[in-house]
Amino acid sequence: MAKKVSEIQKKEMVDNFINGKTIEQLSKDFNCTKNTVTRHLKKIISESEYKKLIKKYSQIKESSKIITQDKLHNENLYHQSNFKKNDTESLLHDSSFVELTPLDCDLENTIQKDFSSIPLSDINFPDVVYMIVDSKIELEVKLLKEFPEWQFLSDNELSRKTIEIFYDLKTAKRLCGREQKVIKVPNTDVFRIARPQLKARGITRIVTDETLISI
Repeated sequence: MAKKVSEIQKKEMVDNFINGKTIEQLSKDFNCTKNTVTRHLKKIISESEYKKLIKKYSQIKESSKIITQDKLHNENLYHQSNFKKNDTESLLHDSSFVELTPLDCDLENTIQKDFSSIPLSDINFPDVVYMIVDSKIELEVKLLKEFPEWQFLSDNELSRKTIEIFYDLKTAKRLCGREQKVIKVPNTDVFRIARPQLKARGITRIVTDETLISI
């Protein structure tokens, strides 16, 4: 059985509701169900006024929620900033933190060359490779600096003469110019056989898709 609410309690209920108390709070204060509170409010202040106040309180609640979220966000940023600052200061004053001094030396070009190129004797070529030549079947000789992927090498290395070979026919055809043609090299031992002739022409490197070979 629903609890009977006195006229005085009804008036207090309305006053509290107009001052911002929620239906749930009024239900607890007057020890009755939320349906009972709602029924009395609508009856006393009219249903339309009741809906206006509910809408108003809902907007206020939402605004308060946004303000609270913004406040929490700003507090988090503040704490993060202070943490980073304190963390940095701790590192600077921590005796176990050691600053590493940069090496002040130059690497030898010969060492750089050894790391970047592979000797011809260590290469296992596939059965067939392809080369791009001009219309007179002359080798296309390039300087190593013409290959962007090897630009990290020293100037001395980049000035070396090279020939390029391709393991893939489609790649060779795609890079072949109008005045050039692609030839098939069925016997890759030819590079070892022709090594003295290549070096005599100043050609000391063979470039592939991924490897730099020293002749």
